[in-house]
Amino acid sequence: MENSVNEVTNRFSAYIPENIEEIITGYAMSFVMAILVFLIGKWIAKRITNLLVKVLRKVKGMDETLVKFLENIVYYILMIVVILAALSELGIETTSFMAILGAAGLAIGLALQGSLGNFASGVMIILFKPFKVGDVVNAAGVTGSVQEVTIFNTVMITPDNQKIIVPNSAITGGSITNINANDTRRVDLVVGIGYDDDIKKAKELLNSLVEADKRVLLDKGVTVAVSELADSSVNFVVRAWVNTPDYWGVKFDLTENIKLTFDKEGISIPYPQQDVHHYNHD
Repeated sequence: MENSVNEVTNRFSAYIPENIEEIITGYAMSFVMAILVFLIGKWIAKRITNLLVKVLRKVKGMDETLVKFLENIVYYILMIVVILAALSELGIETTSFMAILGAAGLAIGLALQGSLGNFASGVMIILFKPFKVGDVVNAAGVTGSVQEVTIFNTVMITPDNQKIIVPNSAITGGSITNINANDTRRVDLVVGIGYDDDIKKAKELLNSLVEADKRVLLDKGVTVAVSELADSSVNFVVRAWVNTPDYWGVKFDLTENIKLTFDKEGISIPYPQQDVHHYNHD
């Protein structure tokens, strides 16, 4: 029995290399080195990217949107280099790996055509600059302030502080309205009065209310005119130019002041109504 056990042990030992400890130690060291290369490389990639961002932001006239975009591109490229270096430490042939990566990239590219379209659209946004970080835009059915333009998406913050991530291709595929691209905007109001009210008096009151607001740019002209004889009202258009940051404040205040002034001066502001006539047939 003892001889049988020894024979089995000897046969099993024959399949185990004599330097098994050295092999295990070698693989362990390669694994540890690969981890160290990855961690140190990732730290260096982050430092290089941060340094690039600092340099770009010091360049006069550099667009923040372009800075953010280049930050993402450079970081991902550096991380690919770091991953290849870590794989090399594990003894993987990077040349073969690059060939495999290229083939895999082609397959992934075909599967992710939408993502590649978003990437191309991101490049177009950077090159043609329909908007920049901080602009308030209406694009892809979303209105908000542009917070960041990434490789694939544009991050927007809505007026009620919701964060919306919009695919770049959805933005470039439709119309883009850059709301605060210019320094000034025009406030447009439509004000209706009753047919029995004094049109000249209403017009004078509207002009005086607009001109009394110091935020209105009077040198750009003010328009107060009858625009429509509607079903139940005579409608005025009120147009005044203001600095873009003052737009909503002027619009809200002017609307309120018109209502208060018209009430005080006895000028009615009609609302939709219907007269129902009932006939008795005896």
